[in-house]
Amino acid sequence: MRPTTDRVREAIGNRLQSMGVLRDARIVDLFAGTGALGIEALSRGAAHVTFVENAPGALAALESNLETLGFQPQATVVRADAARFSGGPFDIAFIDPPYTWDGWAGLLGGLDAELVLCEARGAVDLPEPWQLVRSDRYGTTVVTLGLRGSS
Repeated sequence: MRPTTDRVREAIGNRLQSMGVLRDARIVDLFAGTGALGIEALSRGAAHVTFVENAPGALAALESNLETLGFQPQATVVRADAARFSGGPFDIAFIDPPYTWDGWAGLLGGLDAELVLCEARGAVDLPEPWQLVRSDRYGTTVVTLGLRGSS
């Protein structure tokens, strides 16, 4: 597990908040880990986050974090392989897989969301119908933001 650093999480939250897309948003947090990205979104006014994670240790930490912060009513935790998750529609999808993961095209091709935020070692090449909004580097992490275009 490679948690999102505080600096990256804050930058993501600030970017999405400045775009006006967080308030009342329905979000899916794929490869959720301890839930840091989704919890940040809830703290900034998101309506609901579906957290998708498969690792037992991460799931325990995620459940504990949601309970401690009182976000359980606004959260659904799904124990599943995030690469095979299907659900939605969502306003925003956070995707933060291990850096060695290479299933971007397949996952993004079937994702039912309007905005996607991908965290990886390098910029993610977004397949159709996704359109690149911006890509920002934070040390060894690159955050790629994409918007669903018309197909």
